[in-house]
Amino acid sequence: MACKPINETSAEPLDLIWGARNIARLLGRTEGQIHYLLAQEGLPGAKRVGGKWCIARSKLLDFFELAEGA
Repeated sequence: MACKPINETSAEPLDLIWGARNIARLLGRTEGQIHYLLAQEGLPGAKRVGGKWCIARSKLLDFFELAEGA
């Protein structure tokens, strides 16, 4: 199966939130609380990449049912 080339004009940028501190700010929680959730796999869609946590903003909004139209 061949990979499809990415068209830079139509590709949407990834809206990722990097780091437990930034995730905590967005959710209004402490960094410690977010580290606990991440360690317990309590935020579906969160991944550890290069030693740093990240999550797509859309996954976070979907999880908390905050997406537009939800």
